Amino acid sequence: MHRPTASTQPIESTRPPIDGGWHCSHFYYTWNRDRLADMPPAQVAEGRAALISTLDPAREGQPLRVQTSIVSGAKADFGLMVMDPDPLVVDSVHQQLMASPLGPAIVPGYSFVSMTEISEYVMTAEQYGERLVAEGETAGSGVYETKLKAYADRLVHMNHQRLTPNFPAYTNTCFYPMNKKRKVGENWFLLPKEDRNAMMSEHAKSGMAYAGKVSQLITVGLGLEDWEWGVTLWATNPEYLKDIVYHMRFDEASARYAEFGPFYASYVSTAAAMLDHCLIGK
Repeated sequence: MHRPTASTQPIESTRPPIDGGWHCSHFYYTWNRDRLADMPPAQVAEGRAALISTLDPAREGQPLRVQTSIVSGAKADFGLMVMDPDPLVVDSVHQQLMASPLGPAIVPGYSFVSMTEISEYVMTAEQYGERLVAEGETAGSGVYETKLKAYADRLVHMNHQRLTPNFPAYTNTCFYPMNKKRKVGENWFLLPKEDRNAMMSEHAKSGMAYAGKVSQLITVGLGLEDWEWGVTLWATNPEYLKDIVYHMRFDEASARYAEFGPFYASYVSTAAAMLDHCLIGK
């Protein structure tokens, strides 16, 4: 083993992802009702106004993406999804909440820190061309070139959306972390790349069946979190969240090699609507 040679060039230390992506954090909180009951009405009113301002996506200096949601069930009362090139700008929203007049009554319950990425299983235009030939198209033919160009154009948009996503208009959402197994006999990371590609292609086709109903964003937590990936789903109806997760569980990449953490189901709202739903200051 050779000792690495020392670099003579200084290495700049930066925080934004070098591939042009964003940092992403999911936060989940519960209200401490005892602390709220002890707060004077004026403090609660001040806290409402401060929280609404803190979570306003249009506020000056805000992270590039901020989404508030009302969480269903007892795991949490409300959740945030925050994205920005700078992880400290992302975390500043959490710090402002905790330092606000309502901060003593806000209990952090769960968080997931990750970054956006372009998956290694996304086909390049060249790989898509090879698949077209394998499916019977003639390289260089009119049909081949038309399909290849359409995919290449679509790929630019898809990769941009993966790295710097816009939130979809859908208001039903869920989040869950996941790993790929590293067990004896079921170790995803020891499989040949060709096998992993084939299974992820099957997985992607299952998801495509829900186009127009479900939007998905996968962010990577490797090196940052206890779980390797975070999956955020938005849907036009909560039933589609159930359906797509159930459907994709039968794919080998999921059925054999995936492990899942807790699921958080929630409903996108404004900060004011969340406070009203949680009966804060009403």
